[in-house]
Amino acid sequence: MLRAVLTIITWIELFLVATLGFVFMMAVYLPTRPFDSRRLISGRALRLVAVAAAKFNPFWRFRVVGPVPEARPRRVVCVSNHLSYTDIFLISHLPWEMKWLSKDSIFRIPCVGWGMWLVGDVPLARGSAQSAKAALSRCAEWLRRDVPVMIFPEGTRSPTGELLPFKDGAFRIAIETGADVLPIAVWGTQSALPKNDWRAGFARGVVTVGEPISTRGMTLADVPRLKGEARTRIEALLERLRSGEERPVHRQVSTV
Repeated sequence: MLRAVLTIITWIELFLVATLGFVFMMAVYLPTRPFDSRRLISGRALRLVAVAAAKFNPFWRFRVVGPVPEARPRRVVCVSNHLSYTDIFLISHLPWEMKWLSKDSIFRIPCVGWGMWLVGDVPLARGSAQSAKAALSRCAEWLRRDVPVMIFPEGTRSPTGELLPFKDGAFRIAIETGADVLPIAVWGTQSALPKNDWRAGFARGVVTVGEPISTRGMTLADVPRLKGEARTRIEALLERLRSGEERPVHRQVSTV
């Protein structure tokens, strides 16, 4: 009974925040679109809506822990493990804009998907090689314009919390565009909206950021090495989160 009540409250709160947040995002998007071709300002507005969705939920506590780079690389592919749909709300707490690679069904959600489409996030149809090629090409275009992209290299949420095998795409486009790879780890969101369960739960989610990995001098033959290095660093970040070693960040540098 408690779980059902918790779920109803959560979905009502998410609906209200998404609806009001879309109005807010449009109020930012419309006047800035003519001069903000990279949609950095409206993108940050949309991520702030995601942050608000977590903050206004009385059952979730999401926060950044550990040091946050004061100056992120100019061109960067952000990669993270994936536990829950609410990872989006959690990672949006990081203080810079990123264009998200996300499955195309999310873009059909009213308000949420409309906002993602408007700010330039990239849809991907699972199981379609043509869609995957087009999506990665679009991500590469953003990178060449010095706009970070955010990719979950596992391709789906892990049901156990353990890392699934990484796909090559994020690492291929990093090498092709000369972008750094920025490892990110999340923990605690798996209980917020568990995989294969529509019911919500209590959650204490944390996100932490590692040191960037340079792709300078790499070729596509180095994709396995780069992928392995990113996986090793995310595993190390996850271990620190699980052990509680990381502490809340006290200072963030806000940047688009």
